[in-house]
Amino acid sequence: MAVEEKRAWIMIVVTVVSYGAYLAVILGGSGKGPLAEQPYAAALLWTVGAAIVASVALHITVALLSPEEGRVKDQRDREIHQFGEHIGQSFVAIGAVTGMILAMAEADQFWIANAIYLGFVLSALLASTAKIASYRMGFHPW
Repeated sequence: MAVEEKRAWIMIVVTVVSYGAYLAVILGGSGKGPLAEQPYAAALLWTVGAAIVASVALHITVALLSPEEGRVKDQRDREIHQFGEHIGQSFVAIGAVTGMILAMAEADQFWIANAIYLGFVLSALLASTAKIASYRMGFHPW
């Protein structure tokens, strides 16, 4: 397995675990009142920060444990990375537009922040899935 494919797997696992933890914290406290009134900012910042730290640590671990020849990126690796990132960026744009629409509709900050966060989560998942699929099923540049 290529190092870049391992990195895509790391991104999927870290994203799912961190977003799941965020949802557990937010939805776990929702019995105390309306969901939009839950204190979400600290949970969002902590889960995003923990995801960044975990991702960096796991990427370093994979790089250290991979053989030297496995750490070299070839043209195919670069093209697959670029392909996955381009696909994933669509959800960043969708999340930003959704956040903007919610702001113009004067929605609560909770919904705006969560729409943008969900856009980032879906972007990471889609980009990583596209990369893994490209490695597993073959990558054919246009």
